Amino acid sequence: MIVPELRHFCDLEVQLGPVREMGEGRNGTRRIVPITGGSVSGNISGKVLDLGADWQTTLADGSTDIDTRYAVQTDNGAVIEIVNKGVRHGPPEVLGALARGEDVDPALYYFRTSARLETGDERFTWVNRTIFVGTGRRLASAVQVSLFAVN
Repeated sequence: MIVPELRHFCDLEVQLGPVREMGEGRNGTRRIVPITGGSVSGNISGKVLDLGADWQTTLADGSTDIDTRYAVQTDNGAVIEIVNKGVRHGPPEVLGALARGEDVDPALYYFRTSARLETGDERFTWVNRTIFVGTGRRLASAVQVSLFAVN
């Protein structure tokens, strides 16, 4: 079998709005985090559009299931939708520091995603047929994500 290789695609800084707590659900505590903008750089550059959200569920073990949907507009006018799902977990004291908006070394917690991208722009249709994985970092009012294409 072929061992997949990763190729850096882009870095995103996704600006977040105030968290909306949704209370307990059947699998854990639900919350919605609005996506209000941001930037993208790397093989594409542009802006994160002011739309979308991260629908999160915090489970009993303290881990968070991440389910985001948003879009970027490249500097040359392409619009690319991103659906990014993943998990964030770590020691309780580290997760507590993140919840308080403190700057925490991303090596102290696990934040990984799997992303699907979609566009109708002919210049980027290859992203429709590619799996991406990501690493993340939570900041006080933003998330940084680096996406890697799986070759």
